[in-house]
Amino acid sequence: MQSRLLALKSAVPPYVLEQKDVVIRAGQLFGERRDVERLLPVFTNTGIERRYSCVPIDWYTDDHGWRDRTALYVQNAVDLFEKVAGALLDEAGLSKDDIDAIVVSSTTGIATPSLDALVIERMGLRRDIRRLPIFGLGCAGGVTGLSRAADLARARPGSRVLFLVVELCALTFRKNDLTKSNFVATALFGDGAAGAILSTDGDGPAFGAAGEHTWPDSLGIMGWDVEEDGLKAIFSQSIPTLVANDFPTILHAFLARNDLKLGHIDKFACHPGGAKVLDALEDAFQIERGALKESREVLRDFGNMSAVTALFVLERMDWRKKNQRILMTALGPGFSATFQMIES
Repeated sequence: MQSRLLALKSAVPPYVLEQKDVVIRAGQLFGERRDVERLLPVFTNTGIERRYSCVPIDWYTDDHGWRDRTALYVQNAVDLFEKVAGALLDEAGLSKDDIDAIVVSSTTGIATPSLDALVIERMGLRRDIRRLPIFGLGCAGGVTGLSRAADLARARPGSRVLFLVVELCALTFRKNDLTKSNFVATALFGDGAAGAILSTDGDGPAFGAAGEHTWPDSLGIMGWDVEEDGLKAIFSQSIPTLVANDFPTILHAFLARNDLKLGHIDKFACHPGGAKVLDALEDAFQIERGALKESREVLRDFGNMSAVTALFVLERMDWRKKNQRILMTALGPGFSATFQMIES
């Protein structure tokens, strides 16, 4: 009995941030750094042309605390979830009463009651729905969360699981943080949401092998530090090198455990953490540079939306096509790699 992907949808908030405009604003905001002119090319080297934000660009010029950020996070996250969930139900031909479980993944804000409870209340989902909120997986939260939703669907055959993921990276920006990590995060991250409906019943590609790997002694590679005015990005420069050096071994170990080979995989739906990370992934997959076309397009058009991004990549693919195998991958804090096979 395999879980199947019945529907897949995405959404972005209303404000468009053109990268050329962000470069100008960043030069002004980070002007106290003596090396700001040397760092500004980071914005153009990302390969990003535009991103989307839940707040207008002028919001970034003011100081913001936890109360302000949290109120914006909750409101915008639930709004995006309602939009994504409605589109998913329409695509799957289901009503809200058909949903038996909800899984929500997000790491860019806090909410208690958790976002899944807020969605249940907003949309009037069933009162006996099973809930699983997931926090802390960062950029890996989309792929790992999808795997957990597949596990839930498989555990109760015939049930329908709604998976939702949102990241509002804009709300973590702290204008007084002049560290290089904050500079890089400002150049990369955008906002978005996505979701899926899974069940063992229905027509759609099946969820196959899944796996994870957490590097030893790597807690400082990626994540958040909690500061008085918000979340501070931890973003190590060593990530592309770690991927280049270690990911091939980790990938082949996952494939070997599941009697798979690279030649068995038709497409790769990879979280585009950045241009250098995509270069390293293409080398690991033994494909030519630029072959991760959908990942590079999503990075160009939306930026790095953390956990959400891998689902945007999968959505751009012909994921319903018969007789193909897609490997989803992402990297997140821990420092961890996550894998999910989707087969039709």
